[in-house]
Amino acid sequence: GNTQYRSEMKTGKPFLIAGVPIAGLALHSWSGNGGVASAWTPPSQHRHAVRHDPRRPTATSSSRRRTGTVALSSSTDLDIASLHLTPELEMMTNAFSSIPDEKTRHKQLLYMASKLAPAGEGVYVPDNKVPGCLSTVHVDCTVEKKQGGDDDDEEGLVVNYFGDSDGLLTKGLLALLIRGLSGCTPEQINAVDPQFIQAAKISQTLTPGRNNGFLNMLAVMKRKASEAVERETDGSNGSTTDGDDAAAETAINEDAAENNNSNIVTSFDTIDGKPMYNAMLSSLIPILKPASITLTDNSSQHAGHAGSKGWEESGESHFALEIVADAFEGLNLVKRHQLIYMLLGEVMPKIHALEISAKSTSEVK
Repeated sequence: GNTQYRSEMKTGKPFLIAGVPIAGLALHSWSGNGGVASAWTPPSQHRHAVRHDPRRPTATSSSRRRTGTVALSSSTDLDIASLHLTPELEMMTNAFSSIPDEKTRHKQLLYMASKLAPAGEGVYVPDNKVPGCLSTVHVDCTVEKKQGGDDDDEEGLVVNYFGDSDGLLTKGLLALLIRGLSGCTPEQINAVDPQFIQAAKISQTLTPGRNNGFLNMLAVMKRKASEAVERETDGSNGSTTDGDDAAAETAINEDAAENNNSNIVTSFDTIDGKPMYNAMLSSLIPILKPASITLTDNSSQHAGHAGSKGWEESGESHFALEIVADAFEGLNLVKRHQLIYMLLGEVMPKIHALEISAKSTSEVK
């Protein structure tokens, strides 16, 4: 019971919430009957210097339970079921939301970063780099047959991720996504609503820039899941008479032909001395895969405009963006603009004015 639990606490063994080891906690008490952990606080370095003041009222144990206890199945303002989370991601969302202390949630992300498996040198290539992150992030995935699944059927294949980041907190966010999405089908992964970061109360720990980076990571991982399974099924359906190498070559040729016919913008010409222009297109093109995109720098028409960080750094402040992409299908004007703002990440605060024309491909046919 309580005696055994307190003994384990003193030995430094990690405390588990929904299977997630919580690092560095100091729990006040534990109730085995209801599965409720009292609120915890980081141990004070000066706790021995604190003296009890008899004139100050002391809270009763019942009042502490009313104000300081958090059920492991704590509810949030968001309906978890509506977020379409994977089983592992739902478990971790509930676990993080059960931690009442923001600093402890931050520590837990750092702990998860320290446990992330090495990704291997092959991951550090431009195609695996996540745009719009404050830290450098690389992520990729492999595909394997789901137990009882069919190799020729996309629903019989699941995705496993691996990756790395040079920022500890960002690496913790990546570790959370890798653990939460690995072992799932692309359909499950693409259905995940990014608002789960709010339900898990993790967004309280993040700056706006890191929050945008998190959304970009999730968007890239969703895209990679669909592409990896599509390549796998194309390869499985190709000719195998000359072995796996011939099948792989056939799949690559088919992908190349498909890309040539799809009229998707995949690159752009960088402009020397225009870091914001280059960064904006580098963030938008890989994720949105536009059929057409034109970014016009109108900064010269507003020379010397005060209050623009971009103007002070590189003489860039005013832009006009025209973009056509399938990603805008079904989104209203506000959501299209919000998607673009999100992808631009840390560049947005430097822009004084951005005029946007965002259309779906069906709207221009």
